[in-house]
Amino acid sequence: MPRLLYIARSLAIAAMLLLLLALAPARAQNVVYQGETSTLAVVPEPFFSYKWELYSDATGNLVTKPGNAQADEAVFVGSSMQASVQVNWLKPGVYYYKVTVSDITGCSMNSKIGRMLVKEAKPTATILSGDQNICDGETATIEIALTGRGPWDLTYSDEAGNLKTITGITDSNYLLTVNPNVSTQYFITEVKDQNATNTEDSPPVWVIVSPRPVFLRTIHAVEP
Repeated sequence: MPRLLYIARSLAIAAMLLLLLALAPARAQNVVYQGETSTLAVVPEPFFSYKWELYSDATGNLVTKPGNAQADEAVFVGSSMQASVQVNWLKPGVYYYKVTVSDITGCSMNSKIGRMLVKEAKPTATILSGDQNICDGETATIEIALTGRGPWDLTYSDEAGNLKTITGITDSNYLLTVNPNVSTQYFITEVKDQNATNTEDSPPVWVIVSPRPVFLRTIHAVEP
């Protein structure tokens, strides 16, 4: 009878481990961009321990092979010994991750549970110019630094929500010319290169429009 109970308990533990590992891919993000951090996770259970490993070379038997991702390719942010871990993906490429789940008795199951595609970093558009002052009727030039693979498409907006898109930009140091009639705040809403689209708003910049001075001409009467 004790042997039957031991076998039943072992089967239950194995089933639990399989369930935990099966749930992991559904909770993991399978495509990220270079420089991003993603979360890998299995369902935590009391008295279980976890060990995650990362692979940039998937040749061989990953069940027995230790993680081989280099520090300039992919790294854990914090602990790699929790049910939920974070990974910073530093280089484009295809990676694999494995978790070893062990129960309190030390019984464990190793499994290659996921594949992560890391794409080239999203493009960025950074406004280099500070706030500017112009006179009514003049234009202002906003300097923008672009990263990624050109040509780029750039969309910018004012605080009223008026959007304008410029396509086919080939210079990574782009000069945007604007001519507002009143003081206006501008910011970038989207930049697109040959690989991806970044929809994160940039910090805004002000163009302050000052009215031109009005000169009043006084005509003096001449005494006869």
